Amino acid sequence: MGESSLSSSQGRVPPLHLLLALAVVAVWGTNFVVIRVALDDLPPLLFAALRFTFAFLPAAFFIRRPQVRWQILAAYGVLIGFGQFGLLYIAMRSDISPGLASLVVQSQVFFTIGLAMYFGRERLRLFQIAALLLASAGIAVILAHTDGSTTPLGLALVLVAALSWGIGNHIARTSGVTDMLSFVVWSSVFALPPLFIGSLLFEGPAAISAALGDAGVEAWAAVLWQSVGNTLFGYAAWGWLLARHPAATITPSALLVPVFGMTASAMLLNESLPGWKLLAAALVMGGLAINILWPLAARRMSYRA
Repeated sequence: MGESSLSSSQGRVPPLHLLLALAVVAVWGTNFVVIRVALDDLPPLLFAALRFTFAFLPAAFFIRRPQVRWQILAAYGVLIGFGQFGLLYIAMRSDISPGLASLVVQSQVFFTIGLAMYFGRERLRLFQIAALLLASAGIAVILAHTDGSTTPLGLALVLVAALSWGIGNHIARTSGVTDMLSFVVWSSVFALPPLFIGSLLFEGPAAISAALGDAGVEAWAAVLWQSVGNTLFGYAAWGWLLARHPAATITPSALLVPVFGMTASAMLLNESLPGWKLLAAALVMGGLAINILWPLAARRMSYRA
């Protein structure tokens, strides 16, 4: 990352803090490979339900509930639990590769911006239009090359998952919550009813029973990785970093999530990376980079002026 992402208003970010940020995005990126491995043993909605069960328990006994209304926690839990991860897991079972999923789901950034503009009357700026056009071109490249690694259904499901994530972000942002770890832990309980009911209706009691009985060490390790590593460690570490440094110095590292996702999928699952995938990645990540880094560069230039 450039100079603007390494310095804060109080000096440079300590190397250990940068390593912690890198560890978080590495966990979030490689998590897509972990998801794919677990889906060989666990039905998608059951897997998501187990993830949020262990994200809530036993953490809820040690982490105080955030001071927000229960309705806000419920809305966020359903959107993130069922809308984001439930649909993402369904898509990743057979309709989109882990690498492409890690890339496409980042479109949540643009859904979040759109919601802020609609509800907050924020004005669409020129650099945001350029960023959205670039990212949209990347999605179009993926749609034009649907094959064994992705299908139109898989792409659509991940885009809806990204939309759900964006709406969840808007709810969290407007709630005024400051402790996202507590918010995520306590909202997780509301993800459970739609996920377990969905699993019973669409996957069936027989499939649930067989999966729980036959799931191996890898599947249960993946569940713990999702709940403890991806959720508890990820949000705790990210929140700790944001509490000590301006968001502008930490958030650009999130651009590395799809880099880790696509690299890990290629190395561990032998996902192919033909030219069109690399082009799509360049376009989507270029859009994300413009959206995140342009305001930082403009602010730095205004300070120097």
